[in-house]
Amino acid sequence: MRNSSGAGFMSKWLVIASWVAGGLLSPIPMASAQTPADSAAEQIRRGEYLARAGNCMGCHTTRGGEPYAGGRKLNTPFGQFVTPNITPDNETGIGRWNSEDFWQALHYGKSKDGRYLYPAFPYTEYTKVTRPDADAIFAYLRSLPPVVQTNPPHKISSPYDNQFLLVLWRTRYFNEGVYQPDKSKSDEWNRGNYLVQGLGHCTACHTSRNVWGASQDDKLSGGKIMGTHWYAPSLISPREASVAEWPIEDIVELLSTGKNGHAVTSGPMATIVRQSLQYLSDYDIRSMAVYLQSLGEKQDSAKPRKIPKMPEDVRQYVDLGEKVYKEHCQDCHGESGQGVPGIYPPLAGNRNVTMASPLNTIRSVLYGGYPPVTAGNPRPYGMPPYQHFIRDPEIAQVVSYIRNAWGNLGSLVYPDDVDNSRGSEF
Repeated sequence: MRNSSGAGFMSKWLVIASWVAGGLLSPIPMASAQTPADSAAEQIRRGEYLARAGNCMGCHTTRGGEPYAGGRKLNTPFGQFVTPNITPDNETGIGRWNSEDFWQALHYGKSKDGRYLYPAFPYTEYTKVTRPDADAIFAYLRSLPPVVQTNPPHKISSPYDNQFLLVLWRTRYFNEGVYQPDKSKSDEWNRGNYLVQGLGHCTACHTSRNVWGASQDDKLSGGKIMGTHWYAPSLISPREASVAEWPIEDIVELLSTGKNGHAVTSGPMATIVRQSLQYLSDYDIRSMAVYLQSLGEKQDSAKPRKIPKMPEDVRQYVDLGEKVYKEHCQDCHGESGQGVPGIYPPLAGNRNVTMASPLNTIRSVLYGGYPPVTAGNPRPYGMPPYQHFIRDPEIAQVVSYIRNAWGNLGSLVYPDDVDNSRGSEF
C-alpha cells in the first residue's frame, strides 16, 4: 500500500529491464581547447549520461538480455511491438547507421530506410531533443560492444500495419520540432521542461490516450499506461500527484531517492528512479523539480471538504474491509492509517490511495510495494504481496476501506476490479 505518486516519470510504455549501474555521471561542458580524441571521449561520456537520462536501456534491453540489444516486447491495443537492437552490430543492430540516420529516427520518426516508425518509440517527444544531444547519444551507442541479436518482428494487428494509416496519424498527431526555450522563464525551468517533455518523454505515460493511441495533451494530466496495468497519475491535479505545494527540496528528494516525507515511489516509477533519475546531476534534478512544481494546481483551501454520510449497505461493505485491515495492515500502517515516518507511508490523506483510479493501490496489495534501491535510500522498506493468502473479495474490501477511512473519500472496489488489475508487473 505504498504511495506511488508520480508513477511513470521518465518511462517508455514499458520500463522493466534491470540496470547494473556504474558511478554517478554528470554533464561536463565542452572545453574550448580539446584535442579531437578528448572531444570524442567527452562526447561519448556525455552521450552515456543523456542515454541514462532518457532511460534508453529500459526499453532496449529484455529481461536478462544484453544491454541495448533490444527484444523487449511492448503490448498495446494495436499489437505487439518489439524493441530493436541498437548496439553497433552491422547486421542486427545500427552498425551501418550514421549520425544523420539516428537523427532522422529521433527527430522525424523515420528509420534508416525511410519507413515511418510507430510511436511506440516516443519520437513524438524525442523530436524536442537537440541535434548535439542526439549526436552525443549516437556516439555513445556506437562505442558499445556490438551484440549479434536478431529480434522477432512486430506483430501489428490489421489494419494498423498499414503505413498509409501511419502517415495519416502523423499528419494529425505529430508535431516535429526541437525544443524552443521560453525566454520569460528561468534557465532551470527551461532545462526541466526540456528533460520532462523531451528527453524524458514523461508524456508517454502521464497522459490519457485516444482510440488511436495519441496523447490527449502534453499537460501530464494522467492516464492508464498503455499496454500495462498501472495508472500514471496526473502531475497537475492536487487530487493526484501535483507537487505545487511541495518545497523544491522535497521534489528533488523523491526524484533522486524514490521517497520523501510525502510519498514513496513503487511500480514503474520506482524503476525509473532506480535506473535513471538517481544518476542525474543535481542541477538537472532540481530543474525538473522547478518545472514540475510550476505545472501543478494547488489545493483550494477556501472550500471546506464535506464527507457525505455513507449509506448503510456501503458502510457494511467497508466494515468488512476494516476487519481485513486490522489483521494484515494495521501493524505497519497504524490503527489510524498514520504510517511510520520514513518507513511505512501513511494511508490517511494519501492521494495515491484516494485518487479516482484505484488501480495502483490494488496492485500494491496484490504484488507488494517496493521503493527503489538508490544511493539515497540503500535499504528501503518494502511491503510483501498479499495475493497468495488474501482472496479477491477481501482485497476489494480492504482497498475500499482504506479509500474511505480516516477522512479519505474514494469509490468502492469490487472483486472484478481486482481481477482486471492483474497482469505483467510492468
